[in-house]
Amino acid sequence: MKESNEERVAHPVDTNSVIRWFIVGIEYAIVASLMLVASIVLVRTLVTFLSNWNSFPQSVMAAIDGILVVIILLDIAHTVFGHLRASIFPVRPFLIIGILAGVRDILSASAHLTLSGTLTAVDFRDTLIALGVGVGVVVLLLLGLLILRFAAVPGDDAN
Repeated sequence: MKESNEERVAHPVDTNSVIRWFIVGIEYAIVASLMLVASIVLVRTLVTFLSNWNSFPQSVMAAIDGILVVIILLDIAHTVFGHLRASIFPVRPFLIIGILAGVRDILSASAHLTLSGTLTAVDFRDTLIALGVGVGVVVLLLLGLLILRFAAVPGDDAN
């Protein structure tokens, strides 16, 4: 009995599927790395906050800053994981992440203005510029979010 060519070649390895699985593996590694970094930042933020009672206003601002970093990392991980599940890459979550990062910068700049005893003219000007840029970025990203909401782009409305 002779074997046909189809029987001898069981299942050839498809290069596209190997590359696709490699990319999926990298994306899962990215999600795991982001979760690990977020966990470490959260633990260090809490430890630092609880151990620095003598400089309470600065430790509160550092804690808020650390928690906002954790939220941003979790949002990025959630977006990448959502891409894995739906095979689409939505824009809306990145606008929200940008808004959170802008708010974090605004809070940091305003805390620097509030908590610093005396500022030089250059430090004051640089802090005000950072504040203005942060507000501008947040406003532009909110405008982009508003445009997306009314544009009804498929895949960007529910994430």
